[in-house]
Amino acid sequence: MAVALVVAAGRGERLGSAGPKALVELGGRPMLAWSIAALRSVAALSQIVVALPPGAPTPEGCVGVPGGDVRSASVAAALAAAAPGADPVLVHDAARPLVTAALIDAVLAGLDGADCAIAAAPVTNTVKEAGPDLFVTRTLDRSRLWAVQTPQAFTRAALERALALPPAEVAAATDEALLVERCGGRVRIVPAAAENLKVTTPLDLHVAAALLAGRPD
Repeated sequence: MAVALVVAAGRGERLGSAGPKALVELGGRPMLAWSIAALRSVAALSQIVVALPPGAPTPEGCVGVPGGDVRSASVAAALAAAAPGADPVLVHDAARPLVTAALIDAVLAGLDGADCAIAAAPVTNTVKEAGPDLFVTRTLDRSRLWAVQTPQAFTRAALERALALPPAEVAAATDEALLVERCGGRVRIVPAAAENLKVTTPLDLHVAAALLAGRPD
C-alpha cells in the first residue's frame, strides 16, 4: 500500500501570516485540512505522515513529525516515520489545498513504468530567459514546458536514492523529482489543472477560497 507524506512546515512569510502557512484559515478550516481530506478519500493510501511546524497539532488519524528547515528535510523526516513496507510514496505540499482525489489517483497510476510521476500543468504564458542585466537571451518553446505541482509519486527506492545525494544538493532542490532526475530516474508528467495552485501570497489565498467555495458539496 502507498503512503502519503505531507509537507506542512512552511512559515508563510510571503503570505503575511503571523503563524504557519498550513494553519491559515481557508474556507472555514485550516489550509492543511483540505489536503488531508482529499488524501483520506484515496483507497490506495494506507498512511498519511505530516511534517508539521513547531506546536502544530497532528491531524486526526495521521502520523505527525517535526518539519525541517528546508523542504527536503521535512520529506526525509516524514519518510523515516512512514511504515517500512509502504511503497509507493506520495509527496504533497499542504500549500496546494485544491488537490483532488482524482488527481492523486492519476499521479499514482502514472508511476507505472516510471521512477516518479508528477502533477503538472501546461505553461500558457510566453516564457523568456534573461541574464542578470535583464536583457532577454532567448524565448523558450512553451509547447514543451510544464509548471510542476504536487502531488508527486515515487517508488520508495527512487525517493531514498534521491534523498541520499550530497546534503547541499538535496537541500537546494526545489522538489524531489529534480533529485530523481539527477539520479538518472525516469520522471513522468501527469497533466493537471492549473487550479491546483500553490498558496504563496494573499491573492493566492483569495483565489483558492473562491475556487473551493465554487466546488459542489
